[in-house]
Amino acid sequence: MPSTIPLQAAGVASIMLLLFVVSLLLVFWVYSDAKQNSEHPAFLWAVVVFLAPLLGLVLYFLVGRSRTYSRPPGSRSSGSDSRRRPPR
Repeated sequence: MPSTIPLQAAGVASIMLLLFVVSLLLVFWVYSDAKQNSEHPAFLWAVVVFLAPLLGLVLYFLVGRSRTYSRPPGSRSSGSDSRRRPPR
């Protein structure tokens, strides 16, 4: 007699596949974000998040991201709007 029902095995396999895809998406996001916002090598952060997804993501947010964020070229901050009205 089989120990698992085929539908149960398919359900477990699909959940594992979904978790794997989500972890790969996290790795790609951390890599692209670390290229822009981190002083540390982006490849190493991607490896850390791949090997330990939850711990790696927490460490990346606490240690890996720079405190100063760069704005894309041509974007304005909300405080320097040239269309602002003068005070009355």
